[in-house]
Amino acid sequence: MSPAQGPLENFPVRISRYTAPALIALLVLTAAGEGGCRRPARTAAAPAPAPDVLLITIDTLRADALGFAGNARTHTKNLDRLAAEGLVFTEAHAHNVMTLPSHANILTGLYPYAHGIRDNEGFRLDPKIPTLATLLAGKGYATAAVIGAFPLDARFGLSRGFDLYDQKYPQGAHEYDFAVAERPASEVVAAARAWYAGVTGRSRFLWVHLYDCHSPHVPPSALAAQYAGEPYLGEVAGVDEALGPLLSDVRASGRPTLVVVTSDHGEALGDHGEETHGLFAYEATLHIPLILWGAGVPAGARRTFARHVDILPTVLQACAAGSPPGLPGRSLLGKDGGEGTSYFEALSASITRGWAPLKGMIGDGIKFIDLPLPELYDLAADPGETRNLVEEKLDRVRALKAAMPATGAPAAPGPESADTVARLRSLGYLSGSAPAKARYGPEDDPKNLVGLDRDLQRVVGLYQRQKLEEAIALARDVIHRRPGMPTGYEYLSFLQGQLGKDAQAAATLEEASRRGLLSETLASRLGLLYSAQGRSREALAVLEPLRGSRNPDVLNALGIGRATAGRVPEALQAFQGALTVDPGNAIAYQNIGLTYVQHDRPNEAVEAFRKAFSINDRLPRAWNGLGAALEKLGRHAEALDCWKRAIALDPEQFEAMLNLGVVALEQGNTALGRESLTRFVAAAPAGLFASDIGRARKLLAGRRQSK
Repeated sequence: MSPAQGPLENFPVRISRYTAPALIALLVLTAAGEGGCRRPARTAAAPAPAPDVLLITIDTLRADALGFAGNARTHTKNLDRLAAEGLVFTEAHAHNVMTLPSHANILTGLYPYAHGIRDNEGFRLDPKIPTLATLLAGKGYATAAVIGAFPLDARFGLSRGFDLYDQKYPQGAHEYDFAVAERPASEVVAAARAWYAGVTGRSRFLWVHLYDCHSPHVPPSALAAQYAGEPYLGEVAGVDEALGPLLSDVRASGRPTLVVVTSDHGEALGDHGEETHGLFAYEATLHIPLILWGAGVPAGARRTFARHVDILPTVLQACAAGSPPGLPGRSLLGKDGGEGTSYFEALSASITRGWAPLKGMIGDGIKFIDLPLPELYDLAADPGETRNLVEEKLDRVRALKAAMPATGAPAAPGPESADTVARLRSLGYLSGSAPAKARYGPEDDPKNLVGLDRDLQRVVGLYQRQKLEEAIALARDVIHRRPGMPTGYEYLSFLQGQLGKDAQAAATLEEASRRGLLSETLASRLGLLYSAQGRSREALAVLEPLRGSRNPDVLNALGIGRATAGRVPEALQAFQGALTVDPGNAIAYQNIGLTYVQHDRPNEAVEAFRKAFSINDRLPRAWNGLGAALEKLGRHAEALDCWKRAIALDPEQFEAMLNLGVVALEQGNTALGRESLTRFVAAAPAGLFASDIGRARKLLAGRRQSK
C-alpha cells in the first residue's frame, strides 16, 4: 500500500461513542461524576486539640466474615487487632441494604425516611441536612473522603463539607455494562494515606470507603489460590491487608484518634435464596460489624446493641461537638445502653421492580419484617431466621408494628422538573422506575419472587461469560413471567444492543413504554438507540422532553442526541446543563470534546478533554477522543500515546485499539500496528464492529502481501 493510499484514507480515526448513562446495572452503573474535586482550603484556625477521626466503611462486609467474629477461615489480622484493642458491638444493624442510603444514614445520623434517600439511584441528599463532614468542618477540621465506587458519587450529595472528595475510579469505559466503576482498596488506601500525611496543624476527619467485597467476588490475585473455594472471604482478607498501612499511620501519628470501622450492609451468599443483597433484610445483609478504637473508647470491650444512626452522635461526642437536635441515635461512648429499637427497610425491588416494599423493626432481640407475608424472628434463639413466629407471637407483632414510624411511600426517583414530568406523561412515559400499587398481595412479596431475582443474576452471569443468546432467552422468559417489571425490559434491551441489534433493543423499550414502564433514564436510553440508528427525529422526540431533568446522565444523553442530529450549539448547551447540575461531571467535558472532534474542531476538543482529565484522568474514552483530536492536528506520536493510555485503562477499548493499529501502520511502526489490529480482530464484538473487523482483516492481509 502506497503512502497516498495509507490506512487513514480507508480507515477514518474512530473516536469513542459518547458516554451515556449506564442504565442496566444491578446497582448504579453510570460511569460519570466528580473525581478528586477540591474546594479552597479553609483558613479558620482549628480549635484546641481535638481528636482525629477515621471512618472506614467496607462495602458489603458481613458481620460474620471477620476473624474476631469467630470466622477461622478468614485472615483479618489488622481488623482483629483493632477489635481486640477497642470496643466491638456484636449486634449492630444497618437500616438499609444498599450502599447510598446506608451511607446517608451513617453520615446524617437519620433514618432513611427522614433524609429521603431510599435507593442507590434517583435520590440526592437535601443540602439543608447537616452531615458529619459539614459539622466537623464547622469545628475547624480538615476533611477528606476517598471513595471506592460510583454509588457514592458526589452527585448524590454526600460530598458536602469535604475539602477533598476523591473518587478517581475509572469512568466511561463502557456505555452500558453489568459492572460498577470502582477501584481497588490498595488505590483507595494510598490516596487516603497521602492526604492524611499532607495535613498538619489541624484535626483531621478522613472517611475511607472500600468496595472490594462487592460482587462479582474476585479476591486479589495474591490471595486467589488461598481462597479459591471462598472468593468472598478472599476479598475480605484483601481489604484487611490493604488497610494495614493506613492503620499503622494512625498508630504512629501520636495524635488522639477515634477510628470507626463498619460496613454499609452484608452479602447474602445464597441465604434465604438471595445471591447478593438488596432484596431481603435478613441478618446476612442487615447485621453489620462495628468497631470503635482510640480516643475515649474502652479497650477490649464487647457490647451488644448498636445502629448506624448511633455513629454520628458518637463521633460528635468524641470531638466535643454538639449534635443537631432531634437525632434518633445515641452516643456509643457512654455506658452500654442495652437493647433498643431499630427501623430498617429494603425498598430497591419495590422502587425498580414494583414488588412489595419491605420494612421492619428490631426490638429487644425480636425482628419483625412487614410484608404481605409477615415474619417474626427471635434472633438470639434463631440467628439464621428459619422459624417464623408470627402466628405464635401475635402480641409482639402488634407491638413492633405499632412502633414502626409512619415513613410513607418513598418519593419516586426520576425527573425533578414539573415540565419534564408533564412532557413525559404526554408521551406515555412515567417519571418513576416502576408504578406503585395501592395494595400489595402475596404475589408481590419478594419471598415469592426470589426465583426471578436469581434469574436476573443468571442473566448477568451469562452475559459476563459472553453467552448472549442464552442471556437474551432468559431475559425474555423473565418478561413473560413478570410483564409489569421494568428490569426485564432493561436487561433485554441492553443484551440486544450488545449484539448490535439496536432496532430490536429499541423495540423492547417501546414495548416497555406501551406498558407505562419507561422511566426517565430508560427514555433517554431509547433516544440514544434511535440516534444510533440515524432516527434523529424520533430520538429528539424522546429526549427533548427530558431537558428539565436534574440527572446529569440524562442531560448528557440529550446532548448526544442533539449532536448526532447536527445541532451542535444545542448539544453543547445540554452538556453544560449537566455541568450546572454536577460541576465535577467529567463525562460532560468528555462529551464536549467528542462533539468538537466529530465536527472538526480539534483544538477546542483538546481543551475539553484536558478539563475532563483535571477532574479524573482515568477516562479511557476521553483518551481515545484526545488521540483522535491530536491526530487531526498532525501530532501522531502523541495520538499513539493517548490510545495506548486508553487501552491500558480499559483493555476492551476497541476503538482505541483500532485507531492505534491503523495510525501506527501509517507512521511506519509495522510491529505495533499489526499487533494492535490483530488484537482488535480477535477480541472486538462482531455485532458492534463487524464492518471495522472486515476492513482491519483486509488491511492486515494487504500488509502481509506487501512483504
